[in-house]
This record gives sequence, structure tokens and C-alpha cells, in this order.
Amino acid sequence: MSGCDCEIEIQNNSEKSVLVILLAINAGMFFVEFIFGWIAQSTGLIADSFDMFADAAVYAVSLYAVGRSLKTKSGAAFTSGILQLILGAGVFADVIRRTISGSSPLSMYMVGIGIVALIANTICVILISKHKDGEVHMRASWIFTKNDLLANAGVIISGFLVYRFATPWPDLIIGALIASLVIYGGIRIIRDSLPGLRSTQNTCEQIPLNKTQPE
Repeated sequence: MSGCDCEIEIQNNSEKSVLVILLAINAGMFFVEFIFGWIAQSTGLIADSFDMFADAAVYAVSLYAVGRSLKTKSGAAFTSGILQLILGAGVFADVIRRTISGSSPLSMYMVGIGIVALIANTICVILISKHKDGEVHMRASWIFTKNDLLANAGVIISGFLVYRFATPWPDLIIGALIASLVIYGGIRIIRDSLPGLRSTQNTCEQIPLNKTQPE
């Protein structure tokens, strides 16, 4: 086995281990946030739960791509990006529905579950950080994981604002912002994956992230 093959095998095993943990954390948090979001009638929590679901899907697709060709990895990232766009649009639809029909979010659930989600995503960021400059499927995972921290902080802040001003508007606004964040991340990773979809390079090579896009 060549030196390149040995290095790739070690890297693949490391990626798989991290992705399995991230998948488990995000899948679990999806159910927790969705259930409590439904109970609390919180658009922010429900939006964040779908963000967790999207991330779990990203990690599952990335796990499938580990050790495969560059084109397969780029295809996995592209699929992840499309899923993000669909889920982001779904969250926007929920925000519009609740704006029209009205809602009474329970702020303490928002703050409490938001803090739990923030802790979970902080762990995920620490785990994925060493792969943030890796191949396209791992960069996709890094982008979405990092964005989650902003979403979690937004849910917590909106929960305090709902409590302080006795209005659902902070919850609706953070739901819309999280949807925008999900869509932005999807667009970014789709753009990052396109060169790889047209490439025939082998797995020892990687396409650099477009440095003109913000981290």
C-alpha cells in the first residue's frame, strides 16, 4: 500500500468516527427540539429542529461519501445543499402560517432547550473543526455545524425577548432568520460542490474552498 493510500485510510477512519458522533447528536437533538418546539408553539425551536435534521442528513450523506471518489463527495455535498434549501423553504412556510394564524410561544422552553442545543452544537463544532479545511463533503459539514451556533444563540435570545415583551414576534423573526441561514448555507455548499461534479480528479486531491466566500 502506498504512502498516499495509508494516509487516506487514516483520514477516512477519522472522518467516519467524527461523522457518526455528529449524526447521533443531531438526530437526537432534532427529536428533542421538535417535540418541545411543538409543545411550546415556538417557530424558532421548530426551525432549529429542522436545521438539526438537515445537519443529520448532511452527516449521513458525508458518511456515505467517505473514501469514495471526488465526484461522489461533491455529489454528496450538492445533495446536502439541495436538502438545506428545501428545509429552509419549509421553515419559511411555517413562519408565514404562524404569523397569519397567531401563536403563543412558551419562552422558558425556548431558552431551556436552546441552551441544551447550544451545548450539543458546541461539542459538534469542536469535533468537526479539524476537518474544516478537508474535502468538499467535510467542508459542507463544517459550514452547517458552525452556523448552528448562531441559530441556537438566536433561539435563546428570542426566548428572553418573548418573555420580556410578551409578544411572539421575536420567535417568528428568529424562525425566519434561521430559515435564511439554512438557505444561505445550502447555496454556499452547492456552489462549492459544482467544480467537483465536473472534475475527474482522484481522491488524493481536493478542490480548495472558494476564498471569496465568507467563513
